[in-house]
Amino acid sequence: MSAVLTRRPGLGRLRAGRAPLQVLCLAVVVLVVLAAVLAPWLAPADPNAVDLGHALAGPGAGHPLGVDAAGRDTLARLLIGARTSLLGPLGVVVFSTVGGIAVGAAAAWRGGWLDSLLSRSTELVFAFPGLLLAVLVVAVAGEGLLAPVVALAVAYLPYVSRLTRALVLTERERPYVAAHRVQGQSSAQILLRHVLPNIAPVVLAQSAVNFGYALMDLAGLSFLGLGVPALTPDWGRMVFDGQSAVQHGYPLSAVLPCVAVVLTVVAFNVVGERWADHVSGRNR
Repeated sequence: MSAVLTRRPGLGRLRAGRAPLQVLCLAVVVLVVLAAVLAPWLAPADPNAVDLGHALAGPGAGHPLGVDAAGRDTLARLLIGARTSLLGPLGVVVFSTVGGIAVGAAAAWRGGWLDSLLSRSTELVFAFPGLLLAVLVVAVAGEGLLAPVVALAVAYLPYVSRLTRALVLTERERPYVAAHRVQGQSSAQILLRHVLPNIAPVVLAQSAVNFGYALMDLAGLSFLGLGVPALTPDWGRMVFDGQSAVQHGYPLSAVLPCVAVVLTVVAFNVVGERWADHVSGRNR
């Protein structure tokens, strides 16, 4: 007998309607990443070259998007700033994902007192606002990218840890785990070779969503003057530096990095959520 697949009415139309948005967001992610990688070759000028004689000049042949209050090329700073703006969230996601997988997998696999200890510890971190933790760390360590990245990685770790723990608890009860145990494989071998690869797509989907939130948090810290140093091109720092230009009626140097942050955060969130939906649907 052949299986008959049924589909809920309207679900196909809903997915079809969402497809253009997903494709658009994926294109934004690709373009932003390419801009960050190719920034040194695409930038029309030195992003830190100051020309006070042409401060707040509008778009022109030499400066397609105009210049800021210090006479620095806006397009060059957007392109080079994409590197810093993406590098920070990447660090947050890498550290929080690796740490979260280790903590969540150990808690679920070992259980007992270790599960209780790790779960209670991550809940304490989860209860503390990540942005506030980053502000406190930066206040102690000083400006720079490393301190807020480490602080946000610690704050984001519980999200990955709790997801990993739930997934590993489910996987460890599946028949293939018992089969590998019968074959004589150790717990570490089963976990590393079979369980973690099976849950990796779901965890990575969550990490893609976390990337967008980390970008927003780091941009907010830079806007407050608590992120990268003053001369470093960064989208959040550009908004901070462009406040005076907005007051004088020249908003491009502040508005454009705002748009870049919003579009990139939305794009990563949509791509991550779509990836998670796809993985969940495949596993059902």
